[in-house]
Amino acid sequence: MTMFLFVASLLGAVALGVPIAFALLASGILLMIHMDVFEATIVAQYTIEGADSFPLLAIPFFMLAGEVMNAGGLSRRIVNLAMALVGHVRGGLGYVAIFAAVILASLSGSAVADTAAIATLLLPMMVQAGHEKPRAAGLICSAAMTAPIIPPSIPFVIFGVAANLSIGKLFLAGIVPGLMLAAAIALVWSQVARRENVTPLPRATWGQALQAFVDAVWALGLPFIIVFGLRFGWFTPTEAAVVAAVYALFVAVVVYREVTARQLYVVFFNAAQTSSIIMFLVAASMVSAWLITIAEVPAQFAALLEPLLGSETLLKLAIMALLIVLGTMMDAAPIILIMTPILMPIIKVAGIDPYYFGVLLVVNVTIGLITPPVGSVLNVTAGVSRLRMEQVVGGVMPFLLAQFAVLLLITVFPSIVLVPLRFLTGG
Repeated sequence: MTMFLFVASLLGAVALGVPIAFALLASGILLMIHMDVFEATIVAQYTIEGADSFPLLAIPFFMLAGEVMNAGGLSRRIVNLAMALVGHVRGGLGYVAIFAAVILASLSGSAVADTAAIATLLLPMMVQAGHEKPRAAGLICSAAMTAPIIPPSIPFVIFGVAANLSIGKLFLAGIVPGLMLAAAIALVWSQVARRENVTPLPRATWGQALQAFVDAVWALGLPFIIVFGLRFGWFTPTEAAVVAAVYALFVAVVVYREVTARQLYVVFFNAAQTSSIIMFLVAASMVSAWLITIAEVPAQFAALLEPLLGSETLLKLAIMALLIVLGTMMDAAPIILIMTPILMPIIKVAGIDPYYFGVLLVVNVTIGLITPPVGSVLNVTAGVSRLRMEQVVGGVMPFLLAQFAVLLLITVFPSIVLVPLRFLTGG
């Protein structure tokens, strides 16, 4: 009864248009009243404790790095480098979008930021070259799905805090699945581009390619600093976020000199605004997480899944199916915050590696960002491209199927994630 009441009140509030953070607080308070444990001080205490977390400091700094990256010319130089390398092949601009998305993913960790940057730079060029606009828009927002998976990843930060796991280890676990998603999208694009009559860009000379590389080398340095710093223990994920923000500011202001003092205000304001939304959402979810625990919702949920506990693969498939359904209705962060305290006890009982499950969860909810009708990245793409939502959905569909195929693959074969993770962590 408690599980039904919590889910029904939460989904009902969301259906009425209540912002998800307030919906979480409302459903939590309703559950407290039902259990006769309502205390306003408890709500305030757990809300404050939810945001009072050192690892969560990574979120505003990674958001700041992403904003600086877009305003300071780092994104444009990475796109220019990709164009110099692969722009001349058939469907080359599509590969440029995928290449740029992977590199930008290792800088910002935000699919929305990467989609806006790449769509603004590349979509007009792709349409001018002869690509169908909905298909080009679908490719761009699909490629940006690598951002929440390839480190640094804001969803991994949220999951790590909610599940009390090493965020650095989660970052490293996301490298191979993120690259697999990019490869799957590139494979689908190769088939799509073959059917289109498109004029490729002229081949860049070796001198032009070298110049593009030199221009982008400062931007390309950041992913290596983050990954190697985490791998060899030079800094924690939170410290890596600070390094990323400071490095991006240095490159944008001192090296490229494309950000003025007035623009810095806008950059900091945008980063603070986005970070505050995420942090309040995390804070509000802690009230629900505490109530979910004392109401023994995980035990009730485990009872429903008990027939599947004997088969690890069937259990994972059932959980993935549930998360896919939730992804059509909610954004990634709320799903992670709501489902993690419910699912982690079940995962432990089933003997599934928690870091591997974290990758499954984040890949699943990330795909939800381009799953209609609520997908936030779909909305951003529709706004930037000035297309109707149904047009963007049609364009994204082939790439969405490819991403589901990757999700199925890593669900059935855990070694795809676990073997590289053990190699990278030396475990």
